[in-house]
Amino acid sequence: MKKIYKIYRLIKEAVSGSDIDFTTGSIRKAIFLLAVPMILEMIMESVFVVADIWFVSRLGTDAVTAVGITESVMSFVYAVAVGLGVATTAVIARRIGEHNNHKASEAAFQAIVTGILISGFIAVIGLFFAEDLLKIMGADDNVIKIGKSYTSVMFSGNIVIMLLFIINAIFRSSGDAAVSMKVLWLANILNIILDPLLIFGLGPFPALGVKGAAIATNIGRGVAVIYQLYILFYGSKRIQIKKKDLQLNFPIIKKLLNLSKGSIFQNIIGTASWIGLVRIISEFGSQAVAGYTIAIRIILFVLLPAWGLSNAAGTLVGQNLGAGQIKRAVKSVWITGYSNLIFMFVINSILILFPESFIKLFIDDPESVKIGVSALEYMCFGFIVYALGMVTAQAINGAGDTNTPLWINIISFWGIELPFAYLFSFFTDLNEKGVFVSIIFSTLTFTFLSTFFFVRGKWKLKQV
Repeated sequence: MKKIYKIYRLIKEAVSGSDIDFTTGSIRKAIFLLAVPMILEMIMESVFVVADIWFVSRLGTDAVTAVGITESVMSFVYAVAVGLGVATTAVIARRIGEHNNHKASEAAFQAIVTGILISGFIAVIGLFFAEDLLKIMGADDNVIKIGKSYTSVMFSGNIVIMLLFIINAIFRSSGDAAVSMKVLWLANILNIILDPLLIFGLGPFPALGVKGAAIATNIGRGVAVIYQLYILFYGSKRIQIKKKDLQLNFPIIKKLLNLSKGSIFQNIIGTASWIGLVRIISEFGSQAVAGYTIAIRIILFVLLPAWGLSNAAGTLVGQNLGAGQIKRAVKSVWITGYSNLIFMFVINSILILFPESFIKLFIDDPESVKIGVSALEYMCFGFIVYALGMVTAQAINGAGDTNTPLWINIISFWGIELPFAYLFSFFTDLNEKGVFVSIIFSTLTFTFLSTFFFVRGKWKLKQV
């Protein structure tokens, strides 16, 4: 009973937020206090990913295809946002480890400004080239007609995505992971409430179809960003942006951009590979794209909590390097990596055993279900091992070495995944299954390389 109460108190502390110094004391407690809110944050993001496609799937296969294609292109936006978030994490975690909260707050403001400037350029693409993007991705006329408004709204409103990711990275890297969790829960609860209202036109709301899903997403995230900014400027957390911080510091912006280049291109490479896979699958028809889209959304549902654990490793590495605790940083990563392996093994085993049950929750077209089941059965094997690679790669990023994981991504996704997907799909009898097999090869390669370079240890010498 005493042990259960102790666990309850730890969970309560993790969810409420903790003021402890993560560079001293129990490593397992530090991982727990950071990982629990990060996992809960990512679980809510997972719920958002699945809920969105669940509501849209009620509009038919073409609507699902439009969302799937748009999300594959939108992932470039996520790549930039996540890349800037990784750079922000490396800088702020290091300053927090050095106990220099003022410099951390200064860096936070520069990261926000950088995100706003970049999102302005991306918004122009959404306003004027939404239809062209869908055409390039192989969408047919009906999919373009249904989906172009969704694409336009998502791209033009990308600033809420950019700021949500960057500011949550600020909170996580400073050790206030519970704030990031609460912000994302707010965003996604609003989205889930608004989705059916705006998609189907319930009550006084107009029936906007797939466009309604995009508007719901932007409203939910927009409200969350306002809440984030309020905490940063008027809250009492580790990062507090004061009036004296409200000035451009070009050396810090340059540092953030230099660090983010590697992490942005890491994500762009992975994203480009994913888009390439969607383009290959689109050759086998809308049902193949729909089945793959559902399967990958389910995989993301599992993968995002695993990213929560990986983010905890990145924060701990950055803070402990700042405090000069190198051995503690290494030990934190191994404990986190083993925990992630166990988590992914259990969850992916369930998906492998009952794939059809999960696919049929979102779509009932027989051919789409068949392809989605096949995708789950193949991909889950690769993603079990990928759990360790996620942690070791994120640890290297957290140290500020974003170039090594960049080359790992190039080899794994462009050197292995895309060429194998093309060869297996068009030059063997595997057809769309060739894409699923190539994913197994790429995730195994990624895990081997990222773990090898983590053990090699050059990241320990990185100055940020």
